[in-house]
Amino acid sequence: MTIEQAREQVATLRQQLEEYGYQYYVLDQPVVSDAEYDQLMQQLIKLEQEFPELVSLDSPTQKVGGEPLPFFEKVEHLSPMLSLGNAFNEEDLREFDERVQKAAAGEPVRYVCELKIDGLAISLRYVDGLFTLGATRGDGTTGEDITSNLRTIRSIPLRLKEPISLEVRGEAFLPKKEFQRINEAKEANGEPLFANPRNAAAGSLRQLDPKLAAKRALDIFLYGLGEEDLQDTIESHTEGLNYLQQIGLKINPERRTVNSIEEVMEYIAYWQENRPNLGYEIDGIVIKVDDFALRRKMGTTIKVPRWAIAYKFPAEEAVTKLIDIEIRVGRTGAVTPTAILEPVQLAGTTVQRASLHNEDIIREKGIKLGDYVVVHKAGDIIPEIVAVKSEKRTGEERDFHMPTHCPACERELVRLEGEVALRCINPSCPAQSREAIIHFVSRGAMNIEGLGEKVAIQLFDEGLVKNVADLYYLQRDQLLQLERMGQKSVDKLLESLEKSKSNSLERVLFGLGIRFVGSKGAKILASHLETIDRLMEATEEDLVSLEEIGPKMAQSVVAYFEQSEARQLIERLRKAGVNLTYLGAKKKSEQIGDHFFAGKTVVLTGTLHTMSRKEAAEKLEVVGAEVTGSVSKNTDYLIAGEKAGSKLTKAEKLGVSVLTEEEFLEKMQV
Repeated sequence: MTIEQAREQVATLRQQLEEYGYQYYVLDQPVVSDAEYDQLMQQLIKLEQEFPELVSLDSPTQKVGGEPLPFFEKVEHLSPMLSLGNAFNEEDLREFDERVQKAAAGEPVRYVCELKIDGLAISLRYVDGLFTLGATRGDGTTGEDITSNLRTIRSIPLRLKEPISLEVRGEAFLPKKEFQRINEAKEANGEPLFANPRNAAAGSLRQLDPKLAAKRALDIFLYGLGEEDLQDTIESHTEGLNYLQQIGLKINPERRTVNSIEEVMEYIAYWQENRPNLGYEIDGIVIKVDDFALRRKMGTTIKVPRWAIAYKFPAEEAVTKLIDIEIRVGRTGAVTPTAILEPVQLAGTTVQRASLHNEDIIREKGIKLGDYVVVHKAGDIIPEIVAVKSEKRTGEERDFHMPTHCPACERELVRLEGEVALRCINPSCPAQSREAIIHFVSRGAMNIEGLGEKVAIQLFDEGLVKNVADLYYLQRDQLLQLERMGQKSVDKLLESLEKSKSNSLERVLFGLGIRFVGSKGAKILASHLETIDRLMEATEEDLVSLEEIGPKMAQSVVAYFEQSEARQLIERLRKAGVNLTYLGAKKKSEQIGDHFFAGKTVVLTGTLHTMSRKEAAEKLEVVGAEVTGSVSKNTDYLIAGEKAGSKLTKAEKLGVSVLTEEEFLEKMQV
C-alpha cells in the first residue's frame, strides 16, 4: 500500500469512527455493534502503526491516553469562568425573577432550566474545529491544562463538524455505575475509596497519567459558549445549545426553556423528586436568562453573572447517633465496619446503617461509639458518615477498635502488603461462604430465580448449603421443611437451579467470586480458554498474554485454582451437571448453525412479558445471534415487545423484519 492509499483509507476510517462515536457517546443512539466499531478501530490502529506519519491529534486512536505528564501547566481562559449565585428557596428565586423582570422593562422573559451536574467544571478550546486545549476552572481566570486527560473522554469530539474556533464550558462527571465499579475495585484492592462521584471525576482528571483517565468512563455535558463567542450570530442560550449540539458537542437533553418563574418552580419540583432516576449526580438546577441581549444589559459582578442563578437542592444530610459499629466479612475476606445508627429520615428513606469502609476512615474522622454524626446520602448511593459533631460529646463516648480475629471463624486477621483493609484468609470461613453463595445466585452471576439473598441465608443458616456446589444437590423434601417455602416456591426454585446448569462458563466464573475477576474479566477468560479445565491449567504468563488481563487478576486466578478446595468445588459442580464450557455466539452458531437466529443480527425493543430483554439477548447469543442496541440496514430482525417506540419506527422505515414476542418464542423453539 502506498502512502497516498493509506492516507485515503485512514481518512475514511476516521470519518466513520467519528460519526459512530458521535451517535453512541453523544446522542446515545448507536448505529453499529461494538464488535463492528472495534474492528474499524483496529484497522485504523494498524494503519497508523504502519504509517506513523499519518498519526494526528484528532485521530480516534488518541483517546486511549498518552504518556504521563510531569506536571500541569497553567492556562488563562479566553473569557472568565464565573461562578453562580445561589438560591436555596422559593423566595430567593422570586427575588431573582424580580431583578430580571425589572431589567427586561416589560418585555417577555424566557428562562432556560438545566440540571446542575455534580462534577468538575471545565473549558474546551477548539481552533478551526480542532480540539486544542482543555482546562479546569481554577480561579475563574486561570486553570490547569488537562488536555491529555480530557482527550480520553469519548463524548468529547477531537474535531467538530464545522471548522469553527470557539471556547465552550461544561461539566465533566463520572456516571453512578462507573463510580460504583471503581469503588468496588478499590475496596477489593484494599485501597481508599472515593467519597463521591464528584471527587472521583476530579481525581481522574487531575492526575498526571492520561492512561488512568482513559480507563474510567468519564462523561461530559457542555452548557455554554465563552462570553464573546458567536454573540453576533446567535441571539439566545437555547439557540446556542442547539448549535453546539449541531457541531457535535454533547448537550444535556433534560434542559427546558420556560416562560415564567412558576414554570421554573415546576421544573425544580420534578427533578427534586426524580433525581435518583438519573444515571449521574445532580445537586441543583441552574436557571439562566435565555436572551443574550438581556444578559448584556444585566451584566455581571466581579464573581457572578446577574442573569443566572443556581438553585441548590436541600442537603441530603442529617444528624443522628452512632449506636454501634458492626463488622461484616465479605466474600473475598475483607472485613468491613458498618455504622449502626438511630433511625433517621434522609432523602425520603429511613436510614439505620452507614458505610465506614475501613479502620483508617474511622481514625481519620475521629469517630467514637456514642457520637452524634452527620450522615450523607446522594441519590441511590449508600449512606456514609461525613463528619462528627464533636461539640455534642458528653464524655461517655468510647473509642472503637477493629477486632484482631475474624468474628465468624476466629482466625487471626491480616493486612496484606499495600492494602488498607483487614482480611480473613481462611478459605473455610463461614461468613465468606455465606456471602459467596449470595453472590453466586445473584442476577449478574448464575441468576437463579426464587433464590434471593434471604433464601440463600436461610439455606446456609439451616446447614443445607455450605458452598455453592451444595445448591445443586438440594432435595425437594429438604426445601419443603423450610419456613415460608411452599410447594410452588420449591418447584420454581428447583426448576431455576436446573435451568442455571446450562449457563455459559463466564457466569460460573463470575459466580465463583474469584478476587479481581468481575463480569467482564470472566467473559474474557471464558471466551479465550473456553473450558474450565484449560483455565485451571493456565499459568500467569498464559493469562497475562490475554488482552485486558493484568498481573493481579492472573495471579488471583492461578492462586484460586491451586487450592484443593477450589478444585473439589469444580468437580462437584461438574458432577451435578453444571456446564463448564463457553457458549459464545460464534462457537455456538457453529454447533447449531441451522437455528433460525444463527448468524443473524437482532435488536430488542419494548417490554417483553415472558422474560427481560437481557435474558432474551442471552438466549439469542447462545443460539448464534448477534444482539445489538440499535436498528440499522444491517439488522435482520427487530423483536418488538409492548410499547415499542422509535426503534420500531426505524425498522419499518428500513424494511427490517419485525417479530412479536410470540413469534420470537416460536422461532426460539426451532
